[in-house]
Amino acid sequence: MSDWIAYDRWPECAGMERPGYVFEVKNAEGQSLFTNCTVPLQLPFDWKSPPLHFRLIAAPPARHSGPMPKPQGQR
Repeated sequence: MSDWIAYDRWPECAGMERPGYVFEVKNAEGQSLFTNCTVPLQLPFDWKSPPLHFRLIAAPPARHSGPMPKPQGQR
């Protein structure tokens, strides 16, 4: 993992992107967002404080979802 970078440098994220890595963006409340470089960054609706810093981290492994439930009324 890399060191935290001040969020005011977010527009430079395109030059930092690497295959197999994503950015972790963190706000003052400790909430984290894992994202690719998109300028401007779309923040989650429930964030009450703006982002403070970000860092490049290895992308988390893909997860398989559970099976889809059968439609109601069918067996």
